[in-house]
Amino acid sequence: MASSPLLTRISHPFPSLYPTKITPFYLATEQSFKFPSTPFNFVKHLSSNDNPTIFHNFNFDSFYANLIDNSSHKINITQVHAKLLLLGIQQNGFLVSKLVNAAVNLGEISYARKVFDKFPDPDVFLWNAIIRGYSKYNLFASAVEMYSRMQVLWVSPDGYTLPHVLKACGGIPSFRMGQQVHGQIFRLGFEKDVFVQNGVVAFYAKCGKIASAKVVFDRLEIRNVVSWTSMISGYAQNGQPIEALRFFDEMRSTGVMPDWIALVSVIRAHTDVEDLEHGKSIHSCVIKMGLEFEPDLLIALTAMYAKCGQVMVARSFFNLVKVPNLILWNAMISGYAKNGYAEEAVKLFRDMISHNIKTDSITARSAVLACAQVGSFDLARWMDNYISKSEHKDDVFVNSALIDMFAKCGNVDMARMVFNRTLDKDVVVWSSMIVGYGLHGRGREALDLYQLMRQSGVSPNAVTFLGLLTACNHSGLVEDGWQLFHCMKDYGIEPRHQHYSCLVDLLGRSGYLDQAYDFIMNMPIEPGVSVWGALLSACKIHRHVTLGEYAAERLFSLESYNTGHYVQLSNLYASARMWDRVAKIRVLMREKGLSKDLGYSLIEINGKLEAFRVGDKSHPRSKEIFEELESLERRLKQAGFVPDRNSSLHDLNEEEMEETLCNHSERLAIAFGLISTAQGTTLRITKNLRACINCHSATKLISKLVNREIIVRDANRFHHFKDGVCSCGDYW
Repeated sequence: MASSPLLTRISHPFPSLYPTKITPFYLATEQSFKFPSTPFNFVKHLSSNDNPTIFHNFNFDSFYANLIDNSSHKINITQVHAKLLLLGIQQNGFLVSKLVNAAVNLGEISYARKVFDKFPDPDVFLWNAIIRGYSKYNLFASAVEMYSRMQVLWVSPDGYTLPHVLKACGGIPSFRMGQQVHGQIFRLGFEKDVFVQNGVVAFYAKCGKIASAKVVFDRLEIRNVVSWTSMISGYAQNGQPIEALRFFDEMRSTGVMPDWIALVSVIRAHTDVEDLEHGKSIHSCVIKMGLEFEPDLLIALTAMYAKCGQVMVARSFFNLVKVPNLILWNAMISGYAKNGYAEEAVKLFRDMISHNIKTDSITARSAVLACAQVGSFDLARWMDNYISKSEHKDDVFVNSALIDMFAKCGNVDMARMVFNRTLDKDVVVWSSMIVGYGLHGRGREALDLYQLMRQSGVSPNAVTFLGLLTACNHSGLVEDGWQLFHCMKDYGIEPRHQHYSCLVDLLGRSGYLDQAYDFIMNMPIEPGVSVWGALLSACKIHRHVTLGEYAAERLFSLESYNTGHYVQLSNLYASARMWDRVAKIRVLMREKGLSKDLGYSLIEINGKLEAFRVGDKSHPRSKEIFEELESLERRLKQAGFVPDRNSSLHDLNEEEMEETLCNHSERLAIAFGLISTAQGTTLRITKNLRACINCHSATKLISKLVNREIIVRDANRFHHFKDGVCSCGDYW
């Protein structure tokens, strides 16, 4: 039978959205209803008078409700909708509510809204369907708008409306609107409805009003897993991981079994307190419950193991996810960056952007942090170029990280360029630049910037003062540093161990050892490792053995197995030529199973980092390197350079001692840099230990002899060698 114009005209409820030709979905479904012919043929029977009883016996609601419930694609529900229009039953509220819910479940929220808008007088069930849809897909403003319209039309909400509205209020967040809904809950008599009250608890928790959430929770007569999970999640999301874990233990004691949502929050709480052992027990619980492949749990486990330093385990979880989402990428990149796997973090970040996965501020900051740790200036410039073309270019947190990155990659002038172009300078931006100046020993510039900061109306914080004290320390500005330390309390800032140790270092290196000791003795907090370590280091510089021994004793009582403390004391004895005591320290270290950390130096050549150790002959160009090194040593001697042997090993003869000194890792790195780059190229070197006196003196002279700038980042600071002078002014 040819289609009638009417059938052709109303087959598609919204013609502009769908193709002209469709295969009726109900043709494949009708057999299960034992219906003799297609619904279209049945319409013919209905329109005749031959079978009047069929109309009365056929249950339209059941038939079309089943079709809607079995719809698996958008086109299925559009076909059913068209059929309802054809039969003239498009005003059936039950079936239209079914259509809206089906469209929502298929992700077709726009279509659901169109169906809703065509219905003249929606009842509460239809309102629930559309509000649920908006809330489900995080279209919270639309959900609240529909609820407001519902109220204007005097449709009273029920127990299914309110939780979705509360979720929307918490998601916006709109605390005032949520409070109004809470008041309405009391007026409507839902104060004992656990489903509704769970929504209230979750709402207050999401708005950061965890105390209010606790009040509602305590009034619940029945507490199910959702009730407990709302509180656990609330505490975990509001920076109270200990409370979250306490609630979890209390939930378990009441016999309520956690669901995967609760476990996600508990794992996050263990992550925040870095409690890996208990986190592993929750992981075991996840496995026992068969939830190990739940996506949100995989993300939480990845973040936990990554933050707690188990990056290889974290990566195994990351690899289980076929299409990692942004949160998972961030967890893995951040985990690598914060646990010393900077190169892996950069590589993963490159993989991420090569797959055109959109990054956020957290991704960018983690990648910038990793670049800062790698120390490659070329990599830093690549990252800056990427950020400048991305949506993060005006992000104040990302720009702060870029400032820190350039400072740590040896170019404080580039850091200042980023600082200057940052429009919204908060205390973090100012502090990052001040810390950068401090790292490079540019004390006066740090102090000048601090004055500009104050004139701009930005109040300093603890990090600002740490940067200022570091700058004064690396520049020998004793009086300025002393004054800055004592004005911290003017800003309501209590000095921490880092501030005290910085001032002790400043006093000690400047020769004020007695004042440094008196300062320590009068500290309002117990002196820690950093404070005594600073004093011991100063004693080594000024060869004050008695005070140095006292500082060492304090250090050994705090950290008896820290190799660095024994090495420092040994160096103090060596500087005083007390070789018998040097030997005793060696024996003591051997008895404790301690060995000195091996020094190494990295040099960046054409964007690639090359590593060298003392006397290293493993490099493919080793012969050329040592030939260049010998040439440099000859030129140094001709220029009158005499090495300082006071801190050298006393059990070597003169020739062995000289060879050992000139084969230090940074000297090898310099030689390789000279044979690998064009004349005038700046050499950038990173050393894992503090530069020794001999290499520092030699590098100053080498910079003049070869007419190169040599930038060395040691364990404490940056040294810029140029024209025979170091930026530290021999104060480091």
